[in-house]
Amino acid sequence: MSHTLAEKLIAAHLPEEREVWPGELVEVMVDLVLSNDITAPIAIREFEKLGVERVFDPERVVMVPDHFAPAKDIESAEQCRAMRQFARRQGMTNYREVGRMGIEHVLLPEQGMVAPGEMIVGADSHTCTYGALGAFATGMGSTDIAVAMATGRIWMRVPETIRIVYHGRLQRWVGGKDLILYTIGQIGVSGARYKAIEFVGPAIESLSMDGRLTMANMAIEAGAKVGLIEVDDTTREYVDGRAMRPYQVYQADADATYAQVIEIDASQIEPQVAFPHLPENARPVSEAGNVPIDQVVIGSCTNGRLDDLRVVDDILGGLQVHPDVRCIIIPGSQQVYLDAMREGLLDDFVEAGAAVSTPTCGPCLGGHMGVLASGERAVSTTNRNFRGRMGHPESEVYLAGPAVAAASAVLGRVAGPQEVMS
Repeated sequence: MSHTLAEKLIAAHLPEEREVWPGELVEVMVDLVLSNDITAPIAIREFEKLGVERVFDPERVVMVPDHFAPAKDIESAEQCRAMRQFARRQGMTNYREVGRMGIEHVLLPEQGMVAPGEMIVGADSHTCTYGALGAFATGMGSTDIAVAMATGRIWMRVPETIRIVYHGRLQRWVGGKDLILYTIGQIGVSGARYKAIEFVGPAIESLSMDGRLTMANMAIEAGAKVGLIEVDDTTREYVDGRAMRPYQVYQADADATYAQVIEIDASQIEPQVAFPHLPENARPVSEAGNVPIDQVVIGSCTNGRLDDLRVVDDILGGLQVHPDVRCIIIPGSQQVYLDAMREGLLDDFVEAGAAVSTPTCGPCLGGHMGVLASGERAVSTTNRNFRGRMGHPESEVYLAGPAVAAASAVLGRVAGPQEVMS
């Protein structure tokens, strides 16, 4: 019988060899279990209640303190210490502390900890990022993650799949963030609830791996369980030489059955901006109107990679951040920071009047390094703009890609890159 990519990936991780179908409840074996400084302490407490002494595999349980790290206060320092001590007791090889870490969903692909064909679960909703590598990756609650750490297994319902086909050639300045914001604007934040999404088509094939990771990252903002992109030469070029383990490639059958097939002419998509307070409030930046801003945040697990920073430099290099705007740029990992520094990008950012931070999720969740006051507006390359997400409930967050964010930082209002480059 014919199957979608999600169904094949799940079937490959069953204890016994058989097919799976949407709606089934199945137990699957996992290749990697992830948690961070918000979710790991809860998972550790639940793990200890199980009466199990050791994690199922100390090389396949990853912990990354990135949300409130470097520790912003005593409470966050205690959270990080709980992770650190647990990791040392367990002999975990993939505990990544400040100075050797990054934002988890930037770090793991970069360091080869995740690979095509794998089953990855994490106590963070944006674990779905790794679907860009052709892996089944999804977020779960800390209690489920505790069981996964102990047993190497989890249960799930096999999802239906939506196939989204992106035709055409992308316009200048349009990247993965614009494609996913446009898509969420079309189907809504619950349009793919508990479904898998397969992103396919010529426009997807033209994206770099960084752009693909951005798209898979925000599949959850449409309610999806996972966002998948099939392995191709771009994937192999990225993964080969990085992957810590041998990997298996799976592909959807040509005659697989889908819950829905959506066709999109990507050549008509302009740079996008999502207005408060939902990612589905997306519109072309040319229709944004005059929206003055107070802050720009460039970074996060969505757009903190090197390609993103290069786009910012293409616009911001040689110009100045508007005097009324605070521009905060956060490389997504130590490696991204080093690469950007060696290319001279960080010099350009600082000379433009931007602040450059060590890797952290910080402002994305209103934690630190850029919390908004009442009435303030920010353009952000992060993934969510819910009310109060980045600070005061009366603040506003406008989601965009790095090109729109950089242009907005220069002009002091929501703006498109063409306005600056012309």
